[in-house]
Amino acid sequence: MGKFIHVKDCDFDVEDKYGMTLILKEAEPSSYREAQASINKLEWNAVMEREMESLIDNKTWELVEPHLDETLVDSKWVYKLKDNPSRNKARIFKARLVARGFTQKKGMDYNKVFSPVVKYATIRLVNDETFHLIILVYYVDDIFILAKNQSHVDECKSKLKSAFKMKYMGESKRILGMEIHRDHEQKRLWLSQGKYVRHILDTFNMIDSKEIWTPLAAHFKLSAVQCPNNAVEKKNMSYVPYEQAVGSLMYLTVCTRPDIAFAMGKVSSYMSNPWKVHWKTMKWIMRYLKSTLDYGLLFDGLSDNAKSLFSYVEADYRQDLDKRRSTTGYVFTLGGGSICWRFKFKCVAQSTTETEYVAAAEAKKEAFWLDGLIMEMRLKKGVVNIYCDSHSALHLAANQVMDSRVKHIDIRYHFITQAMSDKTIELITINYKLNLGDALIKVILLENFKRHYATMQVVHGEHM
Repeated sequence: MGKFIHVKDCDFDVEDKYGMTLILKEAEPSSYREAQASINKLEWNAVMEREMESLIDNKTWELVEPHLDETLVDSKWVYKLKDNPSRNKARIFKARLVARGFTQKKGMDYNKVFSPVVKYATIRLVNDETFHLIILVYYVDDIFILAKNQSHVDECKSKLKSAFKMKYMGESKRILGMEIHRDHEQKRLWLSQGKYVRHILDTFNMIDSKEIWTPLAAHFKLSAVQCPNNAVEKKNMSYVPYEQAVGSLMYLTVCTRPDIAFAMGKVSSYMSNPWKVHWKTMKWIMRYLKSTLDYGLLFDGLSDNAKSLFSYVEADYRQDLDKRRSTTGYVFTLGGGSICWRFKFKCVAQSTTETEYVAAAEAKKEAFWLDGLIMEMRLKKGVVNIYCDSHSALHLAANQVMDSRVKHIDIRYHFITQAMSDKTIELITINYKLNLGDALIKVILLENFKRHYATMQVVHGEHM
């Protein structure tokens, strides 16, 4: 990740003429030259040598004569220091030789791009369930083996080792930055990113900030009107690491923290041209993370309906102040915990009914994929219950009528009617106070927010 920018927790009138102090802190080397100049030169050289041996042993490439009319893609070393699962041991040095694919041009050097990586929703689901078959989860060069018992895992390892060199790391305690905590007796699993949150707060000098208990306050009315409109203001904001902060927190959002999904959806809309109020909003979110530092996702295999897939969907009519688009939010739960969630600006709707109807259709698309995955994993399959608090949207889905008020709705959203007819989903009315989707589309009262994220099982580690 190279260098991190530390930003003093202040506004635009302190320290220097731009109102903020920037401290560059050296982290992992960003180039081969930096690695050779590092005090850890010997360690970096050792892991680079192991990487080269692995690439050669696995026959990663074949040496050929280059064609004069073809563009060659060069390579780069990427370095990373990782925490050791055994906390009393030194950190782990990692080095990877990667192709600089970004030097290619679409349509000239390539036409299609495919990345064989697993979705985060799949990782959360497979961590939560007990399987009747062996499942391999791939993410680039990491393999996650899931099976009902250790003998199946050992059998799978043996077959993989016969095909290529691999290193077995034992029971998974960490995957893609998420820490995995298990209680086998109570059939509980907790995914957290506490270390990552601390790193973010330290990076942006917010570790000693005042704590708050909501990720977004009602007084933040973000819009494009607030963005800089002259060169001086834009230059001042160029010194603020807004994009880095959004990117860091967005990774947290998609992994383990659905409680900040709405707030991050709002601030990420202004990455290209942020202003003071947008940066203040980012700091507000980090203050909330300070108060929920050791929170994560809990899955309980002994909870009621632990094997049932539920969805909560909600929408807000014309919330987007810039383009008057409506917002869609949904969350899916399994094993008591959240396995999939989303906040998104959708269409410019003509009515609240259309807004809720489109939101339900979006949730159905996700339900279709999740239900197929569950069936493929040979887990219990049943009708997916989608909870919605709009009576008009439920009536429209159950009784398709093409009158002047709904005939303009895109045909792609009407497949939800067929899904209800086929009994693959069931839309169920729920009181708006109990709809978890509410926390994903707007600012709500603290009491309601706490209840919603507790139901999503975003809880402190003490619940393990």
